[in-house]
Amino acid sequence: MSKGRLEAFSDGVIAIIITIMVLELRAPHEPELPALRPLLPIFMSYVLSFVFVGIYWNNHHHLLQAVRHVDGRVLWANLHLLFWLSLIPFVTSWLGHSRFASWPVAVYGGVMLFAGFAYAILTHVLITRHGRDSPLAVAVGRDLKAHTSLVLYVVAIAVSFASPGVACGIYVLVALIWLVPERRIEKALAERT
Repeated sequence: MSKGRLEAFSDGVIAIIITIMVLELRAPHEPELPALRPLLPIFMSYVLSFVFVGIYWNNHHHLLQAVRHVDGRVLWANLHLLFWLSLIPFVTSWLGHSRFASWPVAVYGGVMLFAGFAYAILTHVLITRHGRDSPLAVAVGRDLKAHTSLVLYVVAIAVSFASPGVACGIYVLVALIWLVPERRIEKALAERT
């Protein structure tokens, strides 16, 4: 089965996720600049989540560049990823409105952790579908960044009850690790041609 519909559906869901997140940014009724101050935590949580959604979209795009076909297992693995990503607007809103309280920070990390696991599952299913010698399998390799991110999410969740600010700092660190676009897949595909 062609991968085109999977890509189009995923892009649409991600666009909706971003749209829902931005709807939480409501303009104040007062026309003065200080009226924006209470919105700062909401805006900061939006920026962090926007970056994460952008990272997933970018890496999902690169991941699908390296595949030719999808099957039912790939479709379900992709839906699993989209499920966890679809919870990002909820946890983003809770995070910002709570002003980064412990439970919202921990739950935010939980959603990010499970989204990371879901992405790893999707990658594994795609590699299984295309073979261990496929360009995708060669490019992904051991995927140290993904494993490091999952460990950092677990640490941040644990830390969130003692220091929510440190936990949020760890989430920012994970985002920074992934901000540089992944070039391994593009490089592996270029070497095959």
